Amino acid sequence: MNNNSLQNEKKYNKWIVVLSIAIPIIVAALFGVNLRDFGFNVQPLTMLPPIYATINGLTAVILIIAFFAIKNKNIVLHENLMTTAIGCSAVFLILYMAYHMTSDSTKFGGEGLIKYVYYFVLITHILLSIVIIPLVLITFVRALSENFERHKKIARITFPLWLYVAVSGVVVYLMISPYYV
Repeated sequence: MNNNSLQNEKKYNKWIVVLSIAIPIIVAALFGVNLRDFGFNVQPLTMLPPIYATINGLTAVILIIAFFAIKNKNIVLHENLMTTAIGCSAVFLILYMAYHMTSDSTKFGGEGLIKYVYYFVLITHILLSIVIIPLVLITFVRALSENFERHKKIARITFPLWLYVAVSGVVVYLMISPYYV
């Protein structure tokens, strides 16, 4: 690792910290905001859940292809796929917030063991989606800074967690979709 790589990494650290704190706080704050409660005449965006669930699924597929691309030393493809995965995650988040700011929350209607499975998947999905923000940003910055040894070390942690978040997002959608109004 050269000194230049470390300096490049450090200049992004403030942004990583700011975004890692701000994104979950903003999402939590806006989650309880419904624009209709403030007099806005907006239609519920009920078509969004299958769209953002599909984006989560697409993110999972992209992550897997990117994993195989780097294993096969196809660095350019890997870089492009990872940038696309980050973009997909950003689009997911925007659509997710748009849905929740225009629509009433949907309650899971399952009972018995399936209810506990649903809440386990949902809670782990939410918690890991918070954890994954700094991990993805750090992993990305280390690649941009060409600090590949440190990039590989954190990518070994980031990849499975991000993949879990993407796949569990689809699972949560599939489990709650029968209860959408």
